[in-house]
Amino acid sequence: MGYISEVSMIKIKVFGSMPPCAKCKEVENRAKRVANKYPGLIEVEKFDALSKEGDKYSVMLTPTVVINEKVIAVGKVLTESELERAINKAMEKES
Repeated sequence: MGYISEVSMIKIKVFGSMPPCAKCKEVENRAKRVANKYPGLIEVEKFDALSKEGDKYSVMLTPTVVINEKVIAVGKVLTESELERAINKAMEKES
């Protein structure tokens, strides 16, 4: 026992400007690199800050990062290790 048989998918939403600025592109790329470390467990989606989805999270600055419906960064380029820590926290809450 002790093995988690089913882990919920972690969803990362990256909100940026359209066309995307360098910081928004970098956050999206970092999120994808981190997601690749957890095959099949993390989904990365990109959204325009000025969209209905952006309104849902009151996005005012870009990039904004949301993990499992929780805003974790606004106007900041997170490092891969910061993203991974936030993902690990989300995984702990799901288990």
